[in-house]
Amino acid sequence: MSTRPHHARSRDGLVAVLAGATGLVGGECLKQLVADHRYARVVVVTRRDAGPAARHAKVEQVVSEFDRLDAVRDRLRDGDHAYCALGTTIRKAGSQARFRAVDHDYVLRFAEAARAGGATHLSVVSALGASRASPFPYSRVKGETEEDLRRMGWPSLAILRPSVIAGARAESRPLERLGEHVLRWAPAKWRPVAATDIAAAMIALAHESEGGVTVVESREIARCRV
Repeated sequence: MSTRPHHARSRDGLVAVLAGATGLVGGECLKQLVADHRYARVVVVTRRDAGPAARHAKVEQVVSEFDRLDAVRDRLRDGDHAYCALGTTIRKAGSQARFRAVDHDYVLRFAEAARAGGATHLSVVSALGASRASPFPYSRVKGETEEDLRRMGWPSLAILRPSVIAGARAESRPLERLGEHVLRWAPAKWRPVAATDIAAAMIALAHESEGGVTVVESREIARCRV
């Protein structure tokens, strides 16, 4: 991929807008954005406090429910790159309807707000096997989200489709831990992907994409680093 120029609205550097910073991938993305000298400011959109990483001088937290983002759109202006790591599981959400609200509706609302604020690139975490035609509700919702994001007309859109995500989670997910262990010996397509690699790929794609839609499958994510 060749580098395409990005023009910062801040004299000091780029502005990132991030959703999902309290999760595994989003938290890692926040750490990497804070450490990245190319970004002067990181705006974190969150339903609750994002923790110690959000105390950094260049981080601004915007605490809001995702179905009420219209009320805080002014604070999302002047973003250059948007990063979305929102996601849950049907089990954790409690119902398929609640899962869809987070993994589809909230993702689109964040994307719409970031685009309205001027962001020209969006990196979003989807999932391996995402397809509107999938018989599995989880994969079907992920596929519908991808298609709806494509219709938004982003100048640059990167969709990452990891398999099981590896990393230290705040909450206990024994089934995911078991799956992570078993899949280490699976074909490359199914092997776990480290949250650090996903976050690094999201950021690299924001800087390296030539525009249009880029889909990165699970086995390719670790190679998409700056």
